[in-house]
Amino acid sequence: MDPFALLATNLALALAVFAGLWVIAQITRDPSFVDAFWAFGITVMALSSFALADGWETRQLVITGLVTVWGLRLGFHLFLRWRREGADPRYEALLASAREKRSWPFWKTTALFVFLPQALLLWVTALPAQLGQVSAQTGFGPVAWAGIALAIFGLVYETVADAQLAAFKHDPANAGQVMDKGLWAWSRHPNYFGEAVTWWGIWLIGAETIPGLFAVVGPIFLTFTLTRWSGTPLLESGLKKRRKGYDAYVARTSSFIPRPPKRGA
Repeated sequence: MDPFALLATNLALALAVFAGLWVIAQITRDPSFVDAFWAFGITVMALSSFALADGWETRQLVITGLVTVWGLRLGFHLFLRWRREGADPRYEALLASAREKRSWPFWKTTALFVFLPQALLLWVTALPAQLGQVSAQTGFGPVAWAGIALAIFGLVYETVADAQLAAFKHDPANAGQVMDKGLWAWSRHPNYFGEAVTWWGIWLIGAETIPGLFAVVGPIFLTFTLTRWSGTPLLESGLKKRRKGYDAYVARTSSFIPRPPKRGA
């Protein structure tokens, strides 16, 4: 299958999956679970590409394996968090805004503002997992080996950050407090940093091929999303209201790229 046919097939698959999730959201009346299926959906893109593409099998196995580990780990983490903590305030605010400004019903808001955009943006983010598997060019060069190392580092970093935050939240004594220990002392969003690093690494694995090189749109978009759009900005706007001392934490701690906290801040 040529790259354009592969991308078209995967786009149709993503739209079909998220249409089904939209139907489920009409029953639950809460679309927050979509975050978990973002990760699961990208895994589906990688597995579909592995089945349909005619690339070098070793590269396909490495990319698909890394994406699957990343997607299943993050997907189950987010799904269990949703089951434990309930509706995400970001989606509640989105739905409330649509009701007030546009008088839109739940079905329309979730379709046009949640599930359709998520399907399209998931497909873009997953470009390295798709185009990285297309070429029949054999062998790993230094760029691909660097990508493998970077992807593994990012995956471990994100996992440790999520585990540290989960342990912090599990302790009732930390209710309403700011998590500023471990990796969170060096970055306010170490889990986002680990996710971005993972996907830059996955892109590098396929970047030694022409189709894989063009997939750079994926990690660029993901990094922009995490740092400038729906990741850090939306999350921090709520944390500043709910967490006492968060402003001081912001003053001394890097937003994204880990670095030692500022002294005296």
